[in-house]
Amino acid sequence: MTDLGGIYTELIAEESRNPENKHHLDHPNLTERGHNPSCGDEITLELDVEDGVIKDAAFTGVGCAISQASTSLMISLIKGQPVEKARHLAGLFLKMIKGEVTDESELEELEDAAALQSISHMPARVKCAVLSWHTLETALDKKK
Repeated sequence: MTDLGGIYTELIAEESRNPENKHHLDHPNLTERGHNPSCGDEITLELDVEDGVIKDAAFTGVGCAISQASTSLMISLIKGQPVEKARHLAGLFLKMIKGEVTDESELEELEDAAALQSISHMPARVKCAVLSWHTLETALDKKK
């Protein structure tokens, strides 16, 4: 378990510092702000959705390492994906955090984001991990 904990901690630290997905898009056609009032985390998710595909995505905002890492991991996962696939991934991530999906073969779809599974055992941090995923769902619901 210690090794997994180390990998998890390293992934969170690396992703939260990763500037690759943290910037403004030149021409987003879908923008959604997400805010966690319990801790102050806030993000603005910017998407470029064309013909039912998320062509590009980025975010700006401030928050703890978990919220920033979760957002960056999510963006890496959804870029280039059809909107319906992104919805599916968001649903899968949220079910994982709730402890409803634990099968590793199912979670493989989440790639590195599956490393956040252990947050389901940290109730105070769950809102940090799901902020971006709920923000994505809200944004995509507006695009319908």
